[in-house]
Amino acid sequence: MIELSRALTPADPRNPELRQAGAKAVLVGPPAPPALPFEVVDSKIRVPVPAAGTVSRTALVNRLRAAGAFPLVLVVAPAGYGKTTLLSQWAHRDVRPFAWVSLDDGDDDPVTLLRHVAAALDRVEPLPASALEPLTPARRPAPARALHRLGAAIGARRAPFVLVLDGADLLSGDSVAALGTLVGHIPAGSMIVLAGRVAPALPVAALRAGGPLLELGPYELALSRREAELLLRAARLEPEDDEINELVERTEGWAAGLYLTALAARAESDEQPDVRSVTGADRYLADYFRSEYLSRLAPERLTFLRRSSVLESMSGPLCDAVLDRKGSALELASLEQESLFIVPLDRHRGAYRYHHLFRDLLRQELEDREPELVPTLNQRAADWFEAQGDDEATLDYSHAAGNENSAARILSSIAMPVSASGRVASVESWLERFDDEALERHPEVAVEGSRIHALRGRQEEAEAWLAAAERGVPAKNGQGAVTRACIDVVRAAMCAEGPESMLERTTSALRKLPDDHPWRPWALVVNGTAHVLLGEDDLADQVFAVAATGSTQPESHALALSERSLLAAGHDDERAEALALEAQGLIEDRELDAYPTAALDLAATARALLRHGRWDEARRQLTLTQRLAPFLTHAIPWLSVQVRLELARAYVTLRDRNAAHALVEEARAILALRPALGVLAEQVAALEAEIEGMPEAAGGGTSGLTRAELRLLPLLSTHLSFREIGERLFVSRNTIKTQAISVYRKLGVSSRSDAIARAAELGLVDAGAGSAALGPAGDVESAVS
Repeated sequence: MIELSRALTPADPRNPELRQAGAKAVLVGPPAPPALPFEVVDSKIRVPVPAAGTVSRTALVNRLRAAGAFPLVLVVAPAGYGKTTLLSQWAHRDVRPFAWVSLDDGDDDPVTLLRHVAAALDRVEPLPASALEPLTPARRPAPARALHRLGAAIGARRAPFVLVLDGADLLSGDSVAALGTLVGHIPAGSMIVLAGRVAPALPVAALRAGGPLLELGPYELALSRREAELLLRAARLEPEDDEINELVERTEGWAAGLYLTALAARAESDEQPDVRSVTGADRYLADYFRSEYLSRLAPERLTFLRRSSVLESMSGPLCDAVLDRKGSALELASLEQESLFIVPLDRHRGAYRYHHLFRDLLRQELEDREPELVPTLNQRAADWFEAQGDDEATLDYSHAAGNENSAARILSSIAMPVSASGRVASVESWLERFDDEALERHPEVAVEGSRIHALRGRQEEAEAWLAAAERGVPAKNGQGAVTRACIDVVRAAMCAEGPESMLERTTSALRKLPDDHPWRPWALVVNGTAHVLLGEDDLADQVFAVAATGSTQPESHALALSERSLLAAGHDDERAEALALEAQGLIEDRELDAYPTAALDLAATARALLRHGRWDEARRQLTLTQRLAPFLTHAIPWLSVQVRLELARAYVTLRDRNAAHALVEEARAILALRPALGVLAEQVAALEAEIEGMPEAAGGGTSGLTRAELRLLPLLSTHLSFREIGERLFVSRNTIKTQAISVYRKLGVSSRSDAIARAAELGLVDAGAGSAALGPAGDVESAVS
């Protein structure tokens, strides 16, 4: 009994098979194992106990527990990423015994290292005396012989184990060589784990090529959103979901950063802590960065860090240009090797960036120590990016340098193509950097903002920005001609003066705008719309065709196609559908579906779907269109009224009187503010009269046909009896009769023939549909699907 109990004590697990089978250690006072022939500090070879309240890294622990095929594991990350915490949690959950060595600066000696490794392994399973004898202080230690015998003893072990060297990055020279030898003796099923802030000075590249190697870095060690939430709760913070998401992004899952952010927020206000206000320059985080890293760096490296912090991303050539030096590529590679909170952006190590919080501190220190240098560094960056042809980066660094003229020049050249390609939010963020006075100094910027405000339905802002552009544009004929042309296009699009003025302004603008100017497609769309409002459909279609041919602006291109689709509807439905589908493909490809200009195509496509009886798809399309309706105001009145007309017509087809009437009322409200919209006012009046003639729904609800009734309509246009229709639809004759009566009531008719005639008028069935239209009985399902 004593022998079995001693064999299963945690300090001397002689029987790993029983341990793996779940046997529990029972301490019954066995004799102590033989003392080692040398002294070690017990705390350095003891497996750390996870602290209470520590976030459990279950996913990573399970990954490590299952990683038996990896004899070597590297866990490398800056301080505060929870390396020791993770490994201690793993040690307490794995069935394999763990030998643990916590290394510090005083352990960088091969004999000292081997003594600690031997002591840790002896706790797992006693080592033979021959492996310990060369390390005895009484005799002159023999590192080479000790390494040979210890390696042999490790290789001879049959029971799997895990050896953790925490702080392995502190080793160098002969100690690293000894470590490399030990790695080579790890038997199958066992593992050696090297943890540290930087990778140990082993030939890692050769190790990767030579066999299985598991590497965990900052990306793998970063806390997940759920883990971050648990950590914040442990720090007595209960942030909202969006705050947690923002914190995880800003701290990049860095555990210490999350915890220090929580402390900083609570220190500011324990009742209502604001985690969003905390940056890497806050004293809690700044003190950590300084004590753990910056205080140990040479002045030249600190200077490099501070000055390069103006850059969002870094490369060797860029840093050379901005810092007016050479060798930056080597410096960046060195910073990465030393885990100085620098993140590689590609596999080739050609581009880097600093950790967000670390960059906050570096930028603050640059502002404090060398404020006069900040504009110079940013301007150098702007010049470098402009030489590379990167307009957006040039714009950002020109703003940072305070170079308003350069920023305005770049913005006015790229605002239209960027916003028209699905990135209007980026353009709006650039525009926000210009105050009222700056807008008057740069009317070319003000007119860009006016167009975007108008298309987003913000009438007051659109007018204010356009007025600033008009005040700022030079009075001389030769200067600012293109800007004045753009102002005319926006004024025309607002259509406050009627379609005649709209046509005149855009015709004049098109004469001034160069053929390759970004605004030209948009000017053509507004010009074509003026022809539409004047009832000149053929001329309008010709202009829209030019706008859609070879256009480099996807938004204007898609809108021109949608307008052509509307013009073709009613007399060439196939062409109308083809144009609508082409516009839809462009909108989806360029991710423009959230743009108000996309609403016209969505509504047109919905009507096409209704003509083919695809009711569910049409309704989904109508729902998407109505989500954009709040952006469609009298800022661009013709587009807003056109969209509501198309939506209302679709709801008339669906016999939804209430929805159609509500949309006409909205169109009327826009016409009250912009009455001079030409034929659109007539179309609204005609549709309103048609809606008034629709029968009211019983009980005041919707008068729309149900899905079953819409399915029945095409079959009513055949010679089939109610019984035969019921057989084809797998329902009873009485059910078909009930549905047919409901259809008659909703369509305001009293007979089957009148119902078919009315349905054909509404586009619910093909005009002249009859028995021949459906073909043989086997084609019924395809005809009604």
